Amino acid sequence: MGNAFDQRRYLTNFDSARTGHVLTDVLVIGGGVAGARAAIEAARHTDNVILMCKRTVEDSVTRHAQGGIAGVMTDADSVESHAEDTFRVGCGLGRREIIDRVVRDGPARIAEMVDWGMRLDRSADGYALGREGGHSASRILHFEGDATGRELSRALTAKLRTLTAIRVFESCFLIDLLTVEGRCVGAVSYHPKYGHQLVWSKQTILATGGCGRLFRETTNPDIATGDGYAAAWRAGARLADMEMMQFHPTTLYVAGASRALISEAVRGEGAYLVDRHGERFMPSYHADAELAPRDVVSRAIVNRIRETRSNCVYLDVRHIGGERFAARFPRITRLCRDFQIDPARDLIPVRPAAHYMIGGVVTDGDARTNVPDLLACGEAACTGLHGANRLASNSLLEGLVFGAIAGATAGASLSSGPNARGRVSSVIPASQRTELDLPDILNSLRSLLWRNAGIERHAAHLSEAREIIDFWGQYVLDKTFDDVLGWESQNMLTVARLLVIAAAQRSHSLGVHYRSDELNASTVVSDTTDPHHWVNERDESGPVLRPMDRDWHSIVEETRNHILPKK
Repeated sequence: MGNAFDQRRYLTNFDSARTGHVLTDVLVIGGGVAGARAAIEAARHTDNVILMCKRTVEDSVTRHAQGGIAGVMTDADSVESHAEDTFRVGCGLGRREIIDRVVRDGPARIAEMVDWGMRLDRSADGYALGREGGHSASRILHFEGDATGRELSRALTAKLRTLTAIRVFESCFLIDLLTVEGRCVGAVSYHPKYGHQLVWSKQTILATGGCGRLFRETTNPDIATGDGYAAAWRAGARLADMEMMQFHPTTLYVAGASRALISEAVRGEGAYLVDRHGERFMPSYHADAELAPRDVVSRAIVNRIRETRSNCVYLDVRHIGGERFAARFPRITRLCRDFQIDPARDLIPVRPAAHYMIGGVVTDGDARTNVPDLLACGEAACTGLHGANRLASNSLLEGLVFGAIAGATAGASLSSGPNARGRVSSVIPASQRTELDLPDILNSLRSLLWRNAGIERHAAHLSEAREIIDFWGQYVLDKTFDDVLGWESQNMLTVARLLVIAAAQRSHSLGVHYRSDELNASTVVSDTTDPHHWVNERDESGPVLRPMDRDWHSIVEETRNHILPKK
């Protein structure tokens, strides 16, 4: 069981001798903050860069980000404080040198964006800085209160459009990363007009974002299906910390409607969390109350929902004042009023939802992966910055900093010769199995992961999830599809399987990964005192999990074939 996952190299049939070719020096896959910034940086080194986008360059997860960008921009704050907050909230799993580099480089990257035309809210004293959960100081920059991602995306896109060295390929779906003798040489892509194409590149940067759409409840748009993780896995890349999905504590809960993010900045402005009885409950869970780290707040909300037998809790912003709230959060105000909720008078119903994948493709400090000539940045990567829990508003910062690092590394690594090419083909035997309804599978998968691998996890539930995913895989991973829905379905099942395998292996709670069945407190203390990463590697027999320290050094022997269903 599970052979289809472990043996599949490419998702589609192709032959390089009969498929259209495109040649470039640097291929960047993903048009969010990390990908756009990587392309801009790579264009300093070459006049032949391709930025491949799943939809349009404006349509990325970055555009949906509300909260802001964390950065030390005043003398009242310090990079040492920002670094310590990042390490502390990450429960000690973060890499110190990576954290230090990101928070130190961050202010320059933010200033650069301002030079390129990005607008940020200002006060009489300079930037209007907010505070969010886990931060010990006010250091969150924002635009129009809750439209920071939209403005960042606009400014990056405008900069991209001025650079003739960058060709933007929109509506281009990444099917797989192309490898020759273990080296990444580009990508197999699909365009609705041009069909299958082989994009040959000297350096490839993966910036494909996350996989929030694996879960029934999520803040992510429908493009976040984990395609980059799955393609990297099939190409032989190492993935780490795939159990570390961060759940945002507060998304608007209206039965029947999709989940919309209510920014953490709302709590930073003084909002209270109350239950159905109007009782404020966060002070009884953490000394920082509503400004506790996200994992703490999410679990507290789940616990209070269970105790009060309700579907949600509420944000109370009435004491902030209607005019002040509307001025600070205009889009959130409009969102609430669309559902006949007046923040000046009414409580705002909220509950947690899947928000950000902390794990991803393992990289070093220069964004390199273990696959030669393949780099990764942004949410697609696992640099060690976030540890076991991401500090609020550090994601856009990471995208700017590591996007620039990845672009610079790719540019500096370019060879002067022609693109490395060879005869590459994929022939997949036709499946004899029944075809299943893919939309039904995906809806069931999202419900399964929300129920069995969500905010609270248990070994029996994870084992059940693995068994069900393996069953679906027999009927989905054995097929050859020629459409985006089919490839997305195969990718989502692949990433879901990696997630539950890693979640089962980490038997103790750490950060966003909470095990309700952990055995005793002493083992939890040990795990927290000396935390380690679980790194997924692929060999002929399937996933191999290796515990590695903060710097990706192996610390014990590999573990394989765990939580297989009992016969």
